[in-house]
Amino acid sequence: MTIEPSVRPHPVSEPIAFKVLTVNVHKGFTTFNRHFILHELRDAVRQVGADLVFLQEVLGTHHLHASRVANFPQVPHYEFLADTIWPQYAYGRNAVYDNGDHGNALLSKFPITRYENHDISVAGPERRGMLHCVLQPPGHHLPVHAVCVHFGLKESHRQRQLLRVCELLRTLPPEEPVVVAGDFNDWRHRAHAILHRGADLREVFVQAFGHAVRTFPAFMPLLALDRIYVRNASVHSPLALPRTPWDKLSDHAPLAAEILL
Repeated sequence: MTIEPSVRPHPVSEPIAFKVLTVNVHKGFTTFNRHFILHELRDAVRQVGADLVFLQEVLGTHHLHASRVANFPQVPHYEFLADTIWPQYAYGRNAVYDNGDHGNALLSKFPITRYENHDISVAGPERRGMLHCVLQPPGHHLPVHAVCVHFGLKESHRQRQLLRVCELLRTLPPEEPVVVAGDFNDWRHRAHAILHRGADLREVFVQAFGHAVRTFPAFMPLLALDRIYVRNASVHSPLALPRTPWDKLSDHAPLAAEILL
């Protein structure tokens, strides 16, 4: 008698939709550092109702501001923004100076099973990072990779940093969903082709409108610096955000999108 080996079916997940927001918070200050507005920024972030929030230029600590600025939080800014809405968060410290530090952060309503911050700085004073978080949405059989980035101001630096993103994504299982979002500083629009060719990433707004959305400066956007790229998402669609109050909360306008797996 021949016993046929048992065949285990691949686990099947129900479709899952979640909302993504990315914003460069400019260390909690308005353009030109005129006013500290982190409390107003927290209110605006809450109003979006995002499941994942990608933050750039978020403060971990700043001893001088803490002693001089009224209402300055006594906890790291990513923790203050997460509050009771996002139970999970991860921080990648990129820049360290005498008074404190800042970097990228991810706020998540999904469990973060692990995370790693990659230093992608190129020689010089600019400190840049790539925060890679692995999330496990409840009821979904595959993890989701969320990568928060902040690239350099020099074209040569950005080219190398884009390749670092591609290298990271090539190490991931090819079937697992990926969201890469943040401040790309890519006013020459070079990132789309590199990330599509090297990591099969597609930018949400480019797919919907044929071009990236202008986000800088927030009060009169001229440059498309901020992006949301996805891989292995069955549907992804941009979400419209009101100009007010965001045009007064940072030097970058935010981007939001809904993603269906």
